[in-house]
Amino acid sequence: MSQPALPRVLSIAGTDPTGGAGIHADLKSFESAGAYGMAVVTALVAQNTQGVRAIHTPPVEFLREQLASVKDDVTIDAVKIGMLGSVAITETVSDFISSLPASVPVVCDPVMVASSGDRLLEPEAERAVRELARRATVVTPNLPELAVLAGVAEPRTFDDALSVATTWAHETDTWVVVKGGHLDGAEADNATVSPSGEIARVPCPRIDTKNTHGTGCSLSSALAARLGAGASLNEALVWATEWLHEAIEHADALHVGHGHGPVDHGHRLRRLAAEAHS
Repeated sequence: MSQPALPRVLSIAGTDPTGGAGIHADLKSFESAGAYGMAVVTALVAQNTQGVRAIHTPPVEFLREQLASVKDDVTIDAVKIGMLGSVAITETVSDFISSLPASVPVVCDPVMVASSGDRLLEPEAERAVRELARRATVVTPNLPELAVLAGVAEPRTFDDALSVATTWAHETDTWVVVKGGHLDGAEADNATVSPSGEIARVPCPRIDTKNTHGTGCSLSSALAARLGAGASLNEALVWATEWLHEAIEHADALHVGHGHGPVDHGHRLRRLAAEAHS
């Protein structure tokens, strides 16, 4: 069978009705990264740029039907996993991942700790997500989530985070993307860490803006799309980092919401289209 023109990439995550995070950000990121996006909803989240108001979780049986409806009809070239929320949901998604060919890359963005530091899951659900993360191709935690995965104190520097990720990657045979966006300073670098301890750092200057809602969702989704297209993880992270930097750079011009607004997922596509017609 010939390779499709666009990789078919599935997001398994929650919603964001204001469009900046969750499956809404995932689908925009897939499109921007050259993939055909699909989405299965784990939770309906009433949120906006100022915070979360309520969460409605459909029955797990309906989640299984959503997953089966995609798998029974469409070849899946890559998967991005976001918000899960409970043991039952996590185990259902884990079973689904196990049913896919081993060649399908799985990017797990373990939604466990908010940027504020608040834990988002009960201990049993945290354990389930940690087990799922071990089965992924690559995990993309923020620094508090990296600490929870590894069972250590939160790293305070990028080098400390690389050290924690190196140990965890070796123990689990899973790649890690370390993200520097939550740290202070002029740089917001990212890096891949392999199970064998190899580190590839991607430099990225920090942008002074409050509008970074959904950046974790967006980076992991762009990563999944590029992996689905056949890129190596290092190549995928370079692409995703540069694309997200441009999206953040132009976030303020969107004027969406009164809190921490979304990034401009489509800026690169519009820029390239304009250049092609100029």
